[in-house]
Amino acid sequence: MSDARFEDGAETPLRLIAQDAEGLGVMAALVQDAVFPITEMRYDRPHRRFALLLNRFRWEDRAAAEAAGRAYERVRAVMVFEGVLAVRSQGIDRADTDTILSLLDCSFAEGAEGAGVITLTLAGDGAVALEVEALDVSLNDVTRPYRAPSGKVPDHG
Repeated sequence: MSDARFEDGAETPLRLIAQDAEGLGVMAALVQDAVFPITEMRYDRPHRRFALLLNRFRWEDRAAAEAAGRAYERVRAVMVFEGVLAVRSQGIDRADTDTILSLLDCSFAEGAEGAGVITLTLAGDGAVALEVEALDVSLNDVTRPYRAPSGKVPDHG
C-alpha cells in the first residue's frame, strides 16, 4: 500500500450522503442555484422517496474556472431524500408543467427522535417541505459537466 498522491484527487463526479444537519448544509451549498423543471420533482410514496433531477452549478469548480479563464459549468445531478412520510408545497403550481424552479437552500428542522422536516427553499417564495423519519439525503452527479448556458455565476442581486 502506498501513500495517497495529489493526482489521486482528480476531479470526479460528486457522490455525497448527508445524515445530519451539518452534512445537509454542505450539500445545500453545492446545490444552491440549481435549476430544474417542475416535472423533474417526484415523490414515490410506496418507497417513501422524494427525488429531484437538477442542473447544478458547479460551485466547487468556480475558482478553478476563473483561474484558467474557462467557462463556468453545470452538471446534471440527482438529489434523493429517503424516509419521506409526507410532502407539502407552497408557492408553486404543480399543474404548470412548463415551470422551471431554482433551488436556493435546503434546511432541516429536527423533531422528536431524529425525525423532522427538510425545507427546500425555491426562488420566488416557493418551498417544498418533506416530513422525514430521519435525515437521509444523497446527491449524485449523473452527467459530465457542461458549459453553463448563461456563461455567468448565479447572482441574487
